[in-house]
Amino acid sequence: MPVPVPRQRAIPAVECGQAPAASPDSGPSKEQAPPRTNPAENPTAQRENPTEKREKPTDTSTDRTTDRTPDKSTDPRADSRTDPRADRRESTTPTNLTVLLIEDDPAGSPIVPELIDQAGKPIRVRTARNLTEAERLLTDDVHCILLDLALSAPASSSDAQGEDELAVLRHVLELAPRHAVLALTSSSDAERGAEAVAVGAQDYLFRDELDGRLLSRAIRYAVERKRSDSAERRLAEGRLRAQENRRLERGLLPTPLLAGSPLRFAARYRPGRSRALLGGDFYDVVRTPDGTVHAMIGDVCGHGPDEAALGVELRIAWRALTLAGLCGDELLGTLQQVLEHERSDDEIFATLCAVDISPDGRSAGLCLAGHPSPLIAGPGTPARLLPYDNNGPALGLLPGARWPRMQVELGPEWSLMLYTDGLIEGHVGEGRERLGQDGMVEMVRRQRAGGLQGEELLRATVNEVRELNGGELADDLAVVLLDRTA
Repeated sequence: MPVPVPRQRAIPAVECGQAPAASPDSGPSKEQAPPRTNPAENPTAQRENPTEKREKPTDTSTDRTTDRTPDKSTDPRADSRTDPRADRRESTTPTNLTVLLIEDDPAGSPIVPELIDQAGKPIRVRTARNLTEAERLLTDDVHCILLDLALSAPASSSDAQGEDELAVLRHVLELAPRHAVLALTSSSDAERGAEAVAVGAQDYLFRDELDGRLLSRAIRYAVERKRSDSAERRLAEGRLRAQENRRLERGLLPTPLLAGSPLRFAARYRPGRSRALLGGDFYDVVRTPDGTVHAMIGDVCGHGPDEAALGVELRIAWRALTLAGLCGDELLGTLQQVLEHERSDDEIFATLCAVDISPDGRSAGLCLAGHPSPLIAGPGTPARLLPYDNNGPALGLLPGARWPRMQVELGPEWSLMLYTDGLIEGHVGEGRERLGQDGMVEMVRRQRAGGLQGEELLRATVNEVRELNGGELADDLAVVLLDRTA
């Protein structure tokens, strides 16, 4: 025996955007239809918002055609083969496109014909007689606005625009900047339609020459053109912002001041943030008038733009204090005061390593504020870490802290490498083991034994650290290399 098919709930046209379905087997005539199929006779429909009652589906023209041919609505044999619009009347699937028609016809008769989207479904049409109603009906599901340019502009807009014939269009474009707009004008006023496109409408159509196929296609094209224009504008804006950010961040990276010094300088910098050029790590190198070369590298805890900005402030402060003659504990104490005043949270701190190399290049003073000790290597001398027994606390942790300055011997020829913990905290393989300082020292020894120096040494070191980590490092990374040859 046949399996009974559950009867679907009847959906009013004002809700689903299409006319009620006509059953081919026992479809009642319009006079026999249940009261709820006719919104004019449905008490519930009469209590609806009057604005919603003006929202009508596009196949109301189909209803008017059915009124003129009642035999098809009452004939059980009337199906999709005899009436190609029957499939659309039977479908209860919501429409894909929604259009807001703004026109001031006092009789309420639509000026647009039946509209069908590319999938063959009716395009839902809402109608507003003025801009006040249009603002209420302009919800997120509206894809396109059909604007009759003959519509009267609001009094405020008319006063502001004077004799501007496109004042109503400008008002709509301001009201709905993300929606496609099609301007409707008379065939004798093509110049006005072209001006509407120049102002911002996607296209214009002649009101007295509309047909369903032309208008449906124009709506689809206008919607896609608006999407394309919006995407292109966002892409262009994103590119401009990215270019501005790159110029800004490159300008914030330091230019070493080593004029007159025999030392060679190299650096590598990789922020941990995706698509960023600047992170919380910072470094700088300057030569003071007495011939002393001062080098510094530091790390602000965290990886966001606020930490990057704070790192730039600390670097600039360090350069200013160094050029002013401060050094060692006095400089770091003043730098801690800068950090305490500029940080956004009391929990933020920064580690720092500072060295001052004597004018003859054979010795240096070393101050460590919670930072890893530098690496030094020379001809015939394997790479090793400088002493870090007198390492002081990180900046911003202890008020009134002190940072002792240690004197270290460098020798006639050497390479001094300052780095942040991003270089040593990467993982080794798939386990949880990290490279560490010992692993870094062994790596540099091996690469120097292979003849690498300067930029090549830093590039190989950073690349190998990334490979051991299995990809990009999560933390910011900065490395500075100073070389002296006899």
